[in-house]
Amino acid sequence: MDGTFAIIFFITGLTDTYLNECPTGCYQLQEAPARAALQISDVVFQDDSISEEIYVTYDLARRYGVFQPVIGASATSDGSLWVGAGAKWTTQKVIDGPFFVEASFMPGLYAQGDGPDLGLPLEFRSALGVGYSFDNGATLSVLADHRSNGDLKDLNPGLETLGLRFAMVLD
Repeated sequence: MDGTFAIIFFITGLTDTYLNECPTGCYQLQEAPARAALQISDVVFQDDSISEEIYVTYDLARRYGVFQPVIGASATSDGSLWVGAGAKWTTQKVIDGPFFVEASFMPGLYAQGDGPDLGLPLEFRSALGVGYSFDNGATLSVLADHRSNGDLKDLNPGLETLGLRFAMVLD
């Protein structure tokens, strides 16, 4: 996998902003629900499942146009760590009903532990997922993500995860 998820994030987010947010101020600050999420994932490196990951995120209680700031941290069963911050885009306009699509892009720092050498401590994490939104604002989603250094160094093997995420609204 490559930076496809990051490209999807930027194209869909910018398109959604232009079509739906610009009449009221493209990147105007707006309130959004703050959410805490826990994700359990399988970590895949070069087509092999190598470990499991616990990933926690916090969506800040604001957004700029369609982009909501998010921070996150993860740890794998092989001792690697990642921490980062970025933005996510979520929409319910793609699938009818309580279903949604989301994409995110988060630069962060990676500590290898006993995990694979990804080339640099700076690793970009981009994700794409689909989910279900409950009446109380909680969500359950399936996400795939890709982490790489964006070819900032010759060594850039990338790392993928496939996970299940539960998020709840914080009051």
